[in-house]
Amino acid sequence: MNLKPELQKLNNKLDKCRRKLTAAEKRYDDEVAAQAKREIAAISVQIQSIKGSQAREISTKGAAIQAMAFNRALTKAEQADMGKLKKTVRGIIVVHPLTALGRELEVTEVTGFSRKPF
Repeated sequence: MNLKPELQKLNNKLDKCRRKLTAAEKRYDDEVAAQAKREIAAISVQIQSIKGSQAREISTKGAAIQAMAFNRALTKAEQADMGKLKKTVRGIIVVHPLTALGRELEVTEVTGFSRKPF
């Protein structure tokens, strides 16, 4: 199950509910405002649940990558020709520091993880 589209859908739904709440408060419609607040609370719980699932997924993926035997920072030349690098080193996983996985692994530069030295 892909969590990103579901999270985006819930965020859009939350935005609609917040707009509905604002409009109801401007009209002094307490019943609609109360319903919107309940929906906002329910959607917020679902969003937190999905974010937790994403964090667990990234954590398990990070643990599997950290368990690989060999890792090192990639040179600019290797980064420029990533296709050649991936063909020569089978099974290499490249982690960029600005991705969620990179932040999880706390890498400071583009790093390659592999089972064999490269």
